[in-house]
Amino acid sequence: MPSKEREFRVKLECTECKKVNYYTRKNKKTIKDRLEISKFCEHCRKHTAHKETK
Repeated sequence: MPSKEREFRVKLECTECKKVNYYTRKNKKTIKDRLEISKFCEHCRKHTAHKETK
């Protein structure tokens, strides 16, 4: 089975302003918990933590 079939599209939301800024892919078999990545938020105009939403 190709790895693309196991990858799901997830939304990343800024923890400060609560706006969805990024989308990424995640393999749910290898990564069980939610992603948290430091990204640049265009609305806050600074680097903030972005967490995976439903």
